[in-house]
Amino acid sequence: MKASISKDFEFSASHRLSGLPEEHQCARLHGHNYVVRITVRGTVVEPGFVIDYGDLAPVKTWIDTTLDHRDLNAVIDTNPTAERLAMFIARRAGEMILVPGRENIEEVSVSVSETPKTWATVVLA
Repeated sequence: MKASISKDFEFSASHRLSGLPEEHQCARLHGHNYVVRITVRGTVVEPGFVIDYGDLAPVKTWIDTTLDHRDLNAVIDTNPTAERLAMFIARRAGEMILVPGRENIEEVSVSVSETPKTWATVVLA
C-alpha cells in the first residue's frame, strides 16, 4: 500500500531579492518566519511506516544549524526566493532521506512557506 507522511519544521531568517525594482518590498532586507514541510511518499513497510518520523530529525538539525537566524543571501549562492530555497533544502534533505535501505521511498517533496498563504514546492523522485 502507498502512503505519504509530512512533517513541518520552522525557522526564522532574513533575505533580500536582487533584480527587482528598488520600490519592491522584497528588494529591501526583510525577514520571514518560514515553515518547511517535508513529505515522503512510498510503500508502507514494516512496522507500518513509509519512514519513521524520527528519521527526519537530521533534517531538523540541518535546518537549525544552516538556516535559522541567518541572512539567506549569505547561505545560498543564488537569489534566495522561496522556490530556490525549496530546491536548496530538497537537495540536502534528499541526501539524508534517500539512502540505501529505503528503496520503498518513491518521492520526497519540500515545500517552503514565507507567509501563511504562500508555498513553493520542489519534488525529488
